[in-house]
Amino acid sequence: MDAISITGLTATGFHGVFPEERLNGQRFVVDVELGLHVETRSDELSDTVDYAGIADLIRAEIEGEPCRLIETLAGRIADRCLSNSLVQQVRVTVHKPQAPVPHELSDLSVTITRSSHEQRSL
Repeated sequence: MDAISITGLTATGFHGVFPEERLNGQRFVVDVELGLHVETRSDELSDTVDYAGIADLIRAEIEGEPCRLIETLAGRIADRCLSNSLVQQVRVTVHKPQAPVPHELSDLSVTITRSSHEQRSL
């Protein structure tokens, strides 16, 4: 399987368990790796995934309806990516570098992997 990656897409969202997170918002960073068969004999956008379109939907999920857990946000992003019929698998990492934890850390993240087969069986 081939892969297309989008790394470091950053936007402000209002996700989190604590009221101040949902009120003030914070920066989220998302990395996505799409697993698919990349057509190398064609030079047509219609034969692959539109990177800008995927980036737009990731940003829309970050900026969209708040959820309490970044696991949920990662799942929403995965579902949106898998709605593209060319995408067979997706790996999503949601970074929450400003997570309100009582320890010094440079990042906190969740990574999930989903496949179109799993999505169809739900």
